[in-house]
Amino acid sequence: MILKGAELSPAAQGLIIDALDAAGFPPGVVNYLTCAPEDAPALVESLIAHPAVRRVNFTGSTPVGRIIARTCGQYLKPAVFELGGKAPLLVLDDADIEQAAAGAVFGAFANAGQICMSTERIIVDNAVAEAFIPLLARRAAALPAALTGPVVDMNTIARCNALIDDALAKGARLLTGGKANDTHMSPTLLDGVTREMRLWREESFGPVKAIIRVHSEEEALAVANDSEYGLSAAVYSRDSARAWNVAQRLHNGICHINGPTVHDEAQMPFGGCKASGYGRFGGRAGIAEFTELRWITIQTQPRELPF
Repeated sequence: MILKGAELSPAAQGLIIDALDAAGFPPGVVNYLTCAPEDAPALVESLIAHPAVRRVNFTGSTPVGRIIARTCGQYLKPAVFELGGKAPLLVLDDADIEQAAAGAVFGAFANAGQICMSTERIIVDNAVAEAFIPLLARRAAALPAALTGPVVDMNTIARCNALIDDALAKGARLLTGGKANDTHMSPTLLDGVTREMRLWREESFGPVKAIIRVHSEEEALAVANDSEYGLSAAVYSRDSARAWNVAQRLHNGICHINGPTVHDEAQMPFGGCKASGYGRFGGRAGIAEFTELRWITIQTQPRELPF
């Protein structure tokens, strides 16, 4: 196995290698490669092209995923892609708003929003919006910086600042947080986000989140599905049967009822649809993705053949 680390955070993947080494993995079973950003395209293609590489698993942005998918197609290498996300969290009119606010804050701002399944869109029914949104804003504003952490680089800050500027210019309201001048950006919530704003569609991959108010369950579903992405989602409702029906209509590979969008378990099939990629890792699904399904027969007695 070869693990090619992310150019912007190689030390994080290095900790995985350290853990495997401490667990007693023999030398050469897992191999770790890093490179400068400008060298990544050539290195990745050489890895995919190599005859010893039988499967490819890429986690990263959708634009880069498309490039790697083309390369995998060129060399006929099966691949699993876990790409971008714009995870919706739906707060229905019968939701426990305390529970929903807690899940939204964790899902939105853990690791400063730099998680593929991070909550990006908080879709709330108007019937509970006036009670839920102030509670959400207070919880977000109270988060200590030590819990959320910094973003990875100033390019992320520039992108997040631009999303904030665009939303405010088009009528959104800043509830907490705001633009930053360094990599420590406060949790930021923008209320009244509409389709005309970049934040409606673009993944922030940072601590800048959209609040979208709706008038019904059907509108909440329509808004949630109005995205090129389809990785994780969450639905909050006191009626589990109702929430289950909503979850079945969401165009996402993962949905959590009365729990945050950030949730992973090693035995579960993890992955998305649409521009969030394809394939699954974790549990039996992961074993199926990384093994060959074969057919082997044994003749127990002579067969009659056509000739």
